[in-house]
Amino acid sequence: MFKWTGYEVYLVGGCVRDLMLNRIPKDFDIITSAELKEVVRVFSQCEIVGKRFPICHVHFENTIVEVSSFSTSGRRFSRDFKYEFERPIGCDEKDFIRWRNCLQRDFTINGLMFDPYAKIIYDYIGGIEDIRKAKVQTVIPASTSFQEDCARILRAIRIAARLGFRFSRETAHFVKHLSPSILKLDRGRLLMEMNYMLAYGSAEASLRLLWKFGLLEVLLPIQAAYLVKHGFRRRDKRSNLLLSLFSNLDKLLAPDRPCHSSLWIAILAFHKALSDQPRDPLVVAVFSLAVYNGGDMLEAVKIARRINKSHDESFCELLEPRDLDFEALKHEVMDFAESSKGALSKMTDEYFVSQAMAGYSRAPFSDLVFIPLALYLKASKIFECVRGGGERRFASKQGSKIDYESLAYGSPQEVRHTFARIVFDTVYPLDLTE
Repeated sequence: MFKWTGYEVYLVGGCVRDLMLNRIPKDFDIITSAELKEVVRVFSQCEIVGKRFPICHVHFENTIVEVSSFSTSGRRFSRDFKYEFERPIGCDEKDFIRWRNCLQRDFTINGLMFDPYAKIIYDYIGGIEDIRKAKVQTVIPASTSFQEDCARILRAIRIAARLGFRFSRETAHFVKHLSPSILKLDRGRLLMEMNYMLAYGSAEASLRLLWKFGLLEVLLPIQAAYLVKHGFRRRDKRSNLLLSLFSNLDKLLAPDRPCHSSLWIAILAFHKALSDQPRDPLVVAVFSLAVYNGGDMLEAVKIARRINKSHDESFCELLEPRDLDFEALKHEVMDFAESSKGALSKMTDEYFVSQAMAGYSRAPFSDLVFIPLALYLKASKIFECVRGGGERRFASKQGSKIDYESLAYGSPQEVRHTFARIVFDTVYPLDLTE
């Protein structure tokens, strides 16, 4: 559209990388030779956001496309870019402008520029070769890159987890050794980065990488303590209940089909409660069904008693099945709901979080709580219907198909349905006897 009026337009960043890998991009970023005010004139639903580094947000239906200008990024380069690069030989003015912009990217695989009209990919920093090698490495030296912007450490984990890529040796070294610096980020940014890792289909791989590089004990000390307690090594290939829950979450999600953050927070709280006090698998089944149907205990028990397959006996959080009558079962389920809500409270208590890894002398101190009150309350509601013995005017979801738009917005029906499905599929896996 800019081409028609004499402007150049390119897709940039991660979307180019994903298109090369035949993956669905999470979003699309565009850069143009037009000034931002020209972009605003072209699109009716568009506004300029940001003061220091202004960009345009262009609205298409329910999607926001970020559009930046070469002129803005050029001023930023001149002011902020301290690392010296030699200008490529034979670089004309257009090449120079594109090359200069690519140098501002975080990782080489994000430093590609695609002209959709000419169908040309511009690569000035070795991004295509690193995609072929399945490697994540910074554009400038990793030490400098991560000290300039410590959020790049979390983005490196997210990208490697999502794509199944490895880090270059230098990048891996500084991801690990500069990991405490992420505490400089504000809590809203940390929540956003954690949501990118856990809500878009690569949660299990993200948790494994966070643990491998010493970031889990900073971000999620309670979950790190669980792994230490059970002898989980940094490069461990085994699984456990925590990782299996998130593996089953991943099977339902994708970059274009995320979940609301209340879902993965509820899964963390559910697992914390179960690891603190192991339960009969039937109790867990009734609990998940009661979450799904809004707290109708009688219906949940009837359905759960018809389960004719074995639970996964490899999880130490699940006890040997017992013969529980209705009242005993109901009591244990409601107690478990109370424990899950209590676990969620612990996850938002700075003192409790700080004590999670206190018994391990080599662990970094962290009392980080990035879950805001509104999100805590939303996640709590997932368990409250079970504790309350039923929820008025709550209609459980019909059918098994997930409405991903509702799930992303945090619809109680959709979140509870997906939560119950994940728990059930983890405790009673379909392929247990294969």
